[in-house]
Amino acid sequence: MLHGAFVVNSLILLFVIVISAVSCFFNERARFILFRLKTEVAEKNRQLEETNKNLADIKGQMLQQEKMAAIGTLAAGMLHEVNNPVNYCLMAMDIALEDPVAKSSAALNECLVDAKQGMQRVQHIVSDLKTFAYRSSETSSDGTVFLLEKVVDSAIRLVGHEIKGITITRDMPADTLVRGDEAAIIGVLVNLFGNAALAMRAANRSEPAIHLSAAWESNRLRVTVQDNGPGIAPENIARVFEPFFTTREIGQGLGLGLSISYRVIEQHGGTLVAESVVGEWTKMIFDLPRAT
Repeated sequence: MLHGAFVVNSLILLFVIVISAVSCFFNERARFILFRLKTEVAEKNRQLEETNKNLADIKGQMLQQEKMAAIGTLAAGMLHEVNNPVNYCLMAMDIALEDPVAKSSAALNECLVDAKQGMQRVQHIVSDLKTFAYRSSETSSDGTVFLLEKVVDSAIRLVGHEIKGITITRDMPADTLVRGDEAAIIGVLVNLFGNAALAMRAANRSEPAIHLSAAWESNRLRVTVQDNGPGIAPENIARVFEPFFTTREIGQGLGLGLSISYRVIEQHGGTLVAESVVGEWTKMIFDLPRAT
């Protein structure tokens, strides 16, 4: 009797153990499958975020290209419509400057010279705007040869209203002949000058200044644009080239300028780097290939 009860209890215990083992197995398997699914979902979410980021980047570039195309169309029309009356004015001023009355009056002569210089500035601005707007699709290795100092002059003229009252100095070598997309580099400098001007005005600098320097390092021209603005916070320095990142108020910028500038320099085989000391200065450094 006792032997029979022992056998029954043993069988029941064995059955319970088997059931527990099977349940534990399927439970662990289910947990493993759930963990794997969670991992796959997390990876899919990461890929989706990366895709969304890339799409946002592409959308930003498309918006910028559309804007540049619109500026190009506008500039082409302006160049045609503005050049003729400007040329008439310049011819009239040249004739007036030769008039005996103008030659005998220092004040009148000075006014005519100032007016002529103003008209010439209009010509330069429209021409620079057209060059800036019509960006080339060529890479730096197949691009045009140009003098960086002339590109700097064009960029300064284009942002003249933004940098009014700001001291601009430069230190450049005698030879600044580089190869690349001239219009795109003008765009990079316009962006760097404009950002520096906004930052210094926001900080109410009493003597705002921008210093541009360039020096040859092997076959690359290293260019530095430094301002004496408020600087960039350490937590933002690594993000300034991210698309749509901006510290400006809503409506004052898309946060695309530095991102596009970074890609432009990258297409020229170089890098765009930001350095800053909070409260003192900010440097933007990039390099361009020598014209060979």
